[in-house]
Amino acid sequence: MSVAEGVRFGVLGSLRAEVGARPAGLGGPRQRAVLAMLLIARGRIVPAERILSEVWEGSRPASPTTLHGYVADLRRALEPERPPGAPARLLVREGPGYALRAAPAAIDAERFTDLAVRGRRALEDGEPGRAADLLGQALALWRGPAYADFDGAAFAAPDAARLEDLRAAVREDRLSAVIASGRHAAAVGELEALVAEQPLRERGWELLALALYRSGRQADALAALRTVRRRLADELGADPGRGLRELEAAVLAQDPRLTPVPAEPGQGPSPAPPAGEPAPSPGNLPFALSSFVGRDGDLTAAARLLKAHRLVTLTGPGGVGKTRLALEVARARTDADGPWLVEIAGLHTPDLLTATIAAALGLPAAASADQLAGMLAGRELLIVLDNCEHLLAPAAMLVHTLLARCGGVRILATSREPLGITGEAVYEVPPLPAATEAAELFARRAAAAQPGWEPEPGGQERVAALCAGLDGIPLAIELAAAQCRTLSVGQIANALENRFTLLVGGPASRPDRHRTLLGTVAWSDQLLSPQERLLFHRLGVLRAGFDLETAAAVTGVAPVLAPLSALVRKSLVTAEPGTAPRRYRMLETLRQYALGALSPEELARARERHRAWALTRAESAERHLRGPQGAALLEGLSRDQPEFRAAFASALTEGDGDYVLRLGGALFWFWFRMGHVAEGLAWLSEGFAAAPGADAGTRARARFAVAALRYLAGRPAQAYEAARTAVEEAREAGDRVTEASATGYAAYLGLLAGAPVDAPALARAAVEMARGTAQGWLEAEALMIQGMALRILGDLPGAGAAFREAIAAAHSSGHDWAADGAAWCDMKTACDRGEGARALAVAGDILAAMDRYGDISFWLVTVHSATRALVLTGRAEQAATLMGAVEAIGERAGVSPELMDPLDGPREAAAVREALPPEEYECHAARGRALSRQEASALLAGLIARN
Repeated sequence: MSVAEGVRFGVLGSLRAEVGARPAGLGGPRQRAVLAMLLIARGRIVPAERILSEVWEGSRPASPTTLHGYVADLRRALEPERPPGAPARLLVREGPGYALRAAPAAIDAERFTDLAVRGRRALEDGEPGRAADLLGQALALWRGPAYADFDGAAFAAPDAARLEDLRAAVREDRLSAVIASGRHAAAVGELEALVAEQPLRERGWELLALALYRSGRQADALAALRTVRRRLADELGADPGRGLRELEAAVLAQDPRLTPVPAEPGQGPSPAPPAGEPAPSPGNLPFALSSFVGRDGDLTAAARLLKAHRLVTLTGPGGVGKTRLALEVARARTDADGPWLVEIAGLHTPDLLTATIAAALGLPAAASADQLAGMLAGRELLIVLDNCEHLLAPAAMLVHTLLARCGGVRILATSREPLGITGEAVYEVPPLPAATEAAELFARRAAAAQPGWEPEPGGQERVAALCAGLDGIPLAIELAAAQCRTLSVGQIANALENRFTLLVGGPASRPDRHRTLLGTVAWSDQLLSPQERLLFHRLGVLRAGFDLETAAAVTGVAPVLAPLSALVRKSLVTAEPGTAPRRYRMLETLRQYALGALSPEELARARERHRAWALTRAESAERHLRGPQGAALLEGLSRDQPEFRAAFASALTEGDGDYVLRLGGALFWFWFRMGHVAEGLAWLSEGFAAAPGADAGTRARARFAVAALRYLAGRPAQAYEAARTAVEEAREAGDRVTEASATGYAAYLGLLAGAPVDAPALARAAVEMARGTAQGWLEAEALMIQGMALRILGDLPGAGAAFREAIAAAHSSGHDWAADGAAWCDMKTACDRGEGARALAVAGDILAAMDRYGDISFWLVTVHSATRALVLTGRAEQAATLMGAVEAIGERAGVSPELMDPLDGPREAAAVREALPPEEYECHAARGRALSRQEASALLAGLIARN
């Protein structure tokens, strides 16, 4: 073997070299840069003078002697067997410079380029399957950004950009091949990720729209086309190119040319059945041994697909009911021949697959797929091919042969992932709705296990909750119902944390993998590749939905898209439809299995990564919560709240109180706005107890959070003390933002608590500090608090001026909450003056903003103040109804508008109570306590509209 043949180079990521399959030591950054320049030159001579100027760009150039030393070191690393004094054969000196004589096949960038060209040629030649394979091989060579070690280096930038552009084109070509091979639905997720990464590349959008349209999602295809049109106009000032325009017109017209080409039937006349073949029988479906519950919609949908397509695959997680649904669909058909059930779950040798199908259909043993197809040619029948996931590739090949050769054969397959062949229609079998069909299934199976069983009084809700905890999976529900012989519904529900121990003992007639819940999930786990299994297990630390970025950060698996897509295909992760960027989630049963599969050490590392992600997520959002993105960010934090709770819990388990205080300080504004008062105070209290020595900056932010949340809870004296301490800690830490916020609140809370405080001076100081930080939102808040303090002191002109300044600063910074806070105070002042109509008009504007944000605490105080305005306008009964709603909703959120504002709150409550006789007030308030927030908002909005 020559030197060149034994050395391989990698530039699609960090620079590396291998000699005889072993890594070669390439030295420090400059020496590696020399090698990179020579690789970029692709065998051409690079003058030594150019190497010295470009590798040492921006710094004092090295001497030729230094360069010669680097080259000598590289030669020793790349040609370790070269005798001393022998001429170099790989890194050579020629003329005024050096050259690297490496064969193209030895460099991953060259192999990538070759595969890219071959893949594109196969795609153009109408071989999409081969194209997808070649292009997938090309992309698999990448380990990171091209020339990742030299990011920003001028000598590497052009070649890196070229390779990255080619990489983008290859990704598009591969996805085009996937679509062309009929797997358009499978391409959607990757295409959505692609356009998110590269939103200005029009071809990615074309492919996404085409894949969506061919997946039966015309509305989503048009939405994608509208999105790219808007992006191009906003960012480039350009219209879409010809391809996008023509595709949009074709989608709108439902052009038949967009319809995928169906699989071609076999050529030539079908051979006759072999002599002596037994006459067709009327099928072999077993009789049902138990009642079939619900699924009317699924039956109809699957039957409709089977009528329109010759291959339908029912997918879904283990135990969701794929086999039972397939059998019910098959029983409802009126085929003269069949239907035939072929169970292959117990088959582990692909070579026996053809013979197994032949035996199930009562045919002589078939040695090949072609021979089996010959036996079935001319027959019209339905084959139910059950549990294909463990023999996916051989099953797909056999099914393809049968469908291509036998025009009268239809196949209804069940598998935890699609077969992935042309013409396949996939129906994902959903879990049962917990409150209806799942609860009915539980009741029927419990009654069968224990004759006469009925849920205890009021137990329907507990059964529905139990079924929800079991993810609506029929197998889990049936196994749980069987436990009713010895346990109550409540006991079963309480044991769900150990569901894999609880849900055992299925009927002996079931396959082994379906006799326990653990066996069902383990079957799926065993079919995963090592990378897929690693990702699946580590995803168990996530409690709620997640996106690609979160999955990568929390699991440490990179790249994450391919194994995650495989988990979606294999029904272990669910993609949430309609989300962009796409979000995913795991059923609780699967999550618990994944978590239990991690070793204690791996679980600790996974939770550590999860905590790091949660803190980064919260702190990143917190920096923008008081700006124009606030509504979207609050919504995102609400969606991720289960993750933050898990992070708090695992940090406290580790004794990391510093982390708890940091995360609590970052989430404070989210808690404040969304009314999670009791929860926030509880986490912060535990954090302070676990971290008595936390640094001053961490303590200050957490302490200010405590002050604000105690204010919402109606504890002004305790809130004031916390604010005072936060001022001192922030000053010690040099945290001017927290000091300004805490100083302003200390002025206001001191007045509410009746403390001896120079509120005007403190409020002025807070405003000046806020202005010194150049944070517009902070200035708006400080001015709003100053106005509130001046209003309490009776300086209404001064308060009005402060509120006007606050509103201006809030609007300029996008911090609408501060402007609405100032308006709320104006609303209360209007009530003081008896101007109920004006107060209600202001309330209408505030509530519209609150509905955008989903804010609960501000919503409560606004409605509370509006009740007084309703009394002033003669609508005391409606005011009492809304007061009841505020009491009930506030109690659930831990927010007391009456207590948090001890000056105005009691006056507002008293105004409503005193407007009606006690019995009448209580009657209307009781009606209000039954209202949801949305119903109460609608009631108040209607009253304001008639104002």
